[in-house]
Amino acid sequence: MSFYDKHILPRFINCACGTKPINYQRRKVVPQASGQILEIGIGTGLNLQHYDPQKVEKVIGLDPSVESWELARKNNPDIKFPLEFVGLPSEEIPLDDNSIDTVLVTFSLCTIPDPVTALEGMRRVLKPGGQLIFAEHGRAPDANVRKWQDRINPYWQVIAGGCQLNRDIPSLLTEGGFKVTQMDSMYLPSTPKFAGFNYWGTAQAQ
Repeated sequence: MSFYDKHILPRFINCACGTKPINYQRRKVVPQASGQILEIGIGTGLNLQHYDPQKVEKVIGLDPSVESWELARKNNPDIKFPLEFVGLPSEEIPLDDNSIDTVLVTFSLCTIPDPVTALEGMRRVLKPGGQLIFAEHGRAPDANVRKWQDRINPYWQVIAGGCQLNRDIPSLLTEGGFKVTQMDSMYLPSTPKFAGFNYWGTAQAQ
């Protein structure tokens, strides 16, 4: 792992993913999570403050970056529910089938190298009737914005840890075996349009 990946990237992502508009999106979706929760790409723990402790039995955070997890612990010293960190990529979920009530994935599908495989794993560990909760940036509906996403993406992914600007989130969910049960979308305010089109909602295994 390079010096940039180990020491700079986690802080860059923490800053970029902790803006006021993105934090507002987190507040919309995270409190819906309940029971045994698997958070994909927990990173520096930006969602931890938004969980409803009365609804949480346990949060299992999956992320390959130990450095990010150290920031999560430092930034959230007063967590009021059981919390476990698993330092593996999102394509590798070391949990039993049908063992999780809620999978939460926020601003992570953009970065996972193989998002369809990761989503298939999320579907596998969800209990029957379990819920996937998501909030993600992705491919914009406007042709001119999509053009800029495609142009910027090769450079953006280098500085942003593999983050892809132009992934079609609804299509990925379908390919991964999920049926979207509720979804909203919009451009986030005070955010460059090329990185600011958001999808958020819920899905269940098909």
